Amino acid sequence: MFLSINGAVVAKEQATISAFDHGFLYGIGLFETFAAHKNGVFLLEAHIDRLLKGLESVGIAYALTKERALETVYTLLEANQLEEGYVRWNVSAGMREIGLFPDRYEAPTEIVYMKPLPKKPLHKEAVVLHTVRNTPEGGVRLKSHHYLNNVLAKQELNQSPHAEGIFLTKEGHVAEGIVSNLFWIKGDVVFTPSLETGILGGVTRSFVIKQLQRAGHEVRVGLFKAEALHEADALFLTNSIQGVVPITKLDGRELEIGSLVPVIAANYTHAANGGSKTT
Repeated sequence: MFLSINGAVVAKEQATISAFDHGFLYGIGLFETFAAHKNGVFLLEAHIDRLLKGLESVGIAYALTKERALETVYTLLEANQLEEGYVRWNVSAGMREIGLFPDRYEAPTEIVYMKPLPKKPLHKEAVVLHTVRNTPEGGVRLKSHHYLNNVLAKQELNQSPHAEGIFLTKEGHVAEGIVSNLFWIKGDVVFTPSLETGILGGVTRSFVIKQLQRAGHEVRVGLFKAEALHEADALFLTNSIQGVVPITKLDGRELEIGSLVPVIAANYTHAANGGSKTT
């Protein structure tokens, strides 16, 4: 695997960071994940916008344009001899002395990872977790290096490694998946948890909500108990790597996919494969 560190392409065997990087010492850093293709990256500008706003909020000085992002992606696709790839665009605080730093980080570390894009699953099993979703570190959840809550949830699923775990909040409200946002359908209405639950504002989640609303579907965003999942007609997950994925089993109970979820998935795939992947 080849990756990019501060703009330089290196083999993974030669990839290093400073032991004093505050991304390593204190978890100060953010990242984006997305699928890259030779003809672009779907919703790239939304990923960049979320990354830049998040970094500004945690005091990391960083600039990124769509043009530079695409240049890096295309360079890594070529270096790794891939037609399409899984990208993790990572920005950490950079090197400082040991101790909490109260000022702005002016020299962050940028690492862009790439690996082969995994095959998209046709459907997934979901399990409601005992591990409770932690509250965001700040006012909103960022896609940050603070991933212990997700790791503990994944460990809870060690007997079902291919299932997606569904977090509840400490109040018992449905939150999100370990690496996904969650939607369900009851009757003619599509439901999804509010950002008030402390979930990540997913790029694909936002796109799907707007897509549904444009098509005339009612989307209710709010606070919902776990019972809503078990009473749903259909459920599906979203993230930027897998797109829209139906849930066919919840806590061991078989679920119908229904008629709307395949339409949502097909519309998303059509848009992602369209002529405007870079926007």
